[in-house]
Amino acid sequence: MLKSTSFFYRPLPRPLPRREGDRDSPTKYKHFKTPLPMGEGLGVRLLKQYWGYDTFRGIQEDIINSITEGRDTLGLMPTGGGKSITFQVPALAKEGLCLVITPLIALMKDQVQNLKKRGIKALAIYSGMSRQEIIVTLENCIFGNFKFLYISPERLDTEIFRTKLQKMKISMITVDESHCISQWGHDFRPEYTQLKVLRNQFPKVPIVALTATADKITRKDIAQQLALKDPKIFISSFDRPNLSLEVKRGYQQKDKARTILEFIEKHKNECGIIYCMSRSKTESVAAMLMKQGIRATVYHAGLSSDMRDKAQNDFINDRVQVVCATIAFGMGIDKSNVRWVIHYNLPKSIESFYQEIGRAGRDGMESDTLLFYSLGDLVMLSKFATESSQQEINLEKLHRMQQYAESDICRRRILLNYFGETMDHDCGNCDVCRNPPERFDGTIIVQKALSAIARTNQQIGTHMLIDILKGSANQELIDKGYDKLKTYAAGRDIPARDWQDYLLQMLNLGYFEIAYNENNHLKITESGQKVLFGKEPAMLVVIKREEFIPAKEKRKKKAKEEVLFPTPVTFGNENKDLFEELRVLRKKLADQQAIPAYIVLSDKTLHLIATQQPTTIEAFGNINGIGEYKKEKYGKRFYRVDKKRYCRNENTFFKSYFPHIPTIGTDKFCSYCKSTMIV
Repeated sequence: MLKSTSFFYRPLPRPLPRREGDRDSPTKYKHFKTPLPMGEGLGVRLLKQYWGYDTFRGIQEDIINSITEGRDTLGLMPTGGGKSITFQVPALAKEGLCLVITPLIALMKDQVQNLKKRGIKALAIYSGMSRQEIIVTLENCIFGNFKFLYISPERLDTEIFRTKLQKMKISMITVDESHCISQWGHDFRPEYTQLKVLRNQFPKVPIVALTATADKITRKDIAQQLALKDPKIFISSFDRPNLSLEVKRGYQQKDKARTILEFIEKHKNECGIIYCMSRSKTESVAAMLMKQGIRATVYHAGLSSDMRDKAQNDFINDRVQVVCATIAFGMGIDKSNVRWVIHYNLPKSIESFYQEIGRAGRDGMESDTLLFYSLGDLVMLSKFATESSQQEINLEKLHRMQQYAESDICRRRILLNYFGETMDHDCGNCDVCRNPPERFDGTIIVQKALSAIARTNQQIGTHMLIDILKGSANQELIDKGYDKLKTYAAGRDIPARDWQDYLLQMLNLGYFEIAYNENNHLKITESGQKVLFGKEPAMLVVIKREEFIPAKEKRKKKAKEEVLFPTPVTFGNENKDLFEELRVLRKKLADQQAIPAYIVLSDKTLHLIATQQPTTIEAFGNINGIGEYKKEKYGKRFYRVDKKRYCRNENTFFKSYFPHIPTIGTDKFCSYCKSTMIV
């Protein structure tokens, strides 16, 4: 969380006139006084200097070059694909201020914090700041050498901002999460529609629109709404091979709870997100987890802003392991060590689903996703879509989501196909690939269900159908005389959760449909009639479920002291003890600065340190993810950890980590580093 300090809001003096030779070297970590034009490897040098990487990924460099040429640019990159670098690098090379429009306070705070910790000067204006704080911030942007100003789209509509904006030297404009400007996007924000005024005010300034999810119709709408001039469009691969994909169908509440507990047990102390359809469900799931000793919190739009901020900060700073949230949570959360995402309910579209699973594994390390899918979810979401102002498109998006959940082919191929990308092989990292479905002749099962629908004159929904088949004695069923039907209790030998799955399969096979305009009653189709009367067989997929094995002992409630979440991947020759010691140090440094641990150094970077075991500060700085600024700021602290290891007066301990180093003597002088031993 950004803190308002006297320095942060102090207006800077007007800069002195520049003289020849005042330009900073592009290899220094300090801020540029007059940034150099892009070219001759400057982009890569900036990348190495501030981010610690030697090369760009995917289409990053193509987008950067387009911006540098002064072209309007639309970039589509998956969540965790490095969108921010595509505009931050050229902004550093340009003279002036990069104006960044972003939809959420969390997003701008996180980005500003990340930039400042890399030695880059950035500011943000967000709700809660006083008028004086806003004025001072804007003055700093006018007279100071700041490179980035983050604002919300609503800020453009304020008189004070419009007045000050005219005095700023704007080098480029970035619209992050740009799908929010399109009514076809899944996160439409009407405030975004006023961004077109920026084109009129800065006709020669390049506008960059970035998003993680946008189909063809949304991309076209983004370009029109922002008045982009002949934009260059770059579309990155949407494949996230580090994410495993799994779907569980027809699970009832108790089954979900057991499965979630098993899932979290397999991911001990690894942080994750559980997305729920309703606010009440987030609270009930969180309560269930906390009852089991799992540190969980809740996030939804019904909470006060203070409570939402607390929940988010607790999660980002590893004070809780799990956040149970609605779709209100997630956009702009750049927490790199989220290791899993669970969808308690079916999402309304593949765009939403893809965005949300993208919160996991942003550092490229292996992470798991799990989706629960029930007929009740489908009925509820279909009702919402039918009642919406964009009924046709919303029903189509839901249908595509349904196809994904019910598929018996590689799920990753379905996802990529939706975004216009073809994959010519199965991924091997989804539940369908790992366990190809088996089919059996389920004609009798289908006939029992269809017969019950027919004998009630097609005036029942799924819940009542299952009650009839199971022989339930609920009062409504008896009052309507359904207990007298020939099919009453005809399916008592099949568990209710299996009936949920079979009915989903039957719906997908087109044996019945749901009349949303008739209280969600089930209607037998022509295909269903053929099966019902024995004219065609019905092949169903064998249901495979993991058996729930209760723990021998109840989970012991964890101690109050903070637990540092481990990451699941072990690198080649990684020293695990060194990794743990590095994590402890990272956490200590993060607490001292009141920032999330991953902003100091990512888990992946710590793994690389523990694997490569650098013996000099220069070697430390050459590790991926460590730029010049972080090398200067943290190098001695992390280097001291390594030095401490091989300077201890314990020969076996010394040799186990660094066998190539000569054995040290019994005195307090290290024969390797030629310095007094650090004990």
